[in-house]
Amino acid sequence: MISKRRNVVLVAAAVFGIGFVYFLATFVVPKILVTMTKAAPATKISMSNSYLLGSKILCKADGTDKCGVNVFLGDSEGRPVAGKMVALSTTGVEAEVSPEAQKSDQTGKTGFTLTSNKEGQVTVAASVDGTPMEKSVVVTFRGN
Repeated sequence: MISKRRNVVLVAAAVFGIGFVYFLATFVVPKILVTMTKAAPATKISMSNSYLLGSKILCKADGTDKCGVNVFLGDSEGRPVAGKMVALSTTGVEAEVSPEAQKSDQTGKTGFTLTSNKEGQVTVAASVDGTPMEKSVVVTFRGN
């Protein structure tokens, strides 16, 4: 009788132990791992992981043909940085930039267009929250 009772206790303890391990493996450990590995939103920009790219850099100098320039912001790990104010500045031939400034989206991107009525080249530079980026892009406006 004692061995039968002992066997029941051992089986009950084993079932409880397996259930406890299952609970830990299913509910507790995944939450801990997600909490420990969840990346914080990127807020600090790495200028070496940020890019100023021309999407269309040759346009007609007719005031309506639009050249495109995109700015992509990244942190030191290459993750996109959202919510930073990006502004473009131009030197060279007179060109209109639209919009003048905007915040980066969830992918770290901002997009701008340029138009001009005058032939020539425009050097486009960007600044992020007032800090200039090192890179620039040259856009060319040509005659009809």
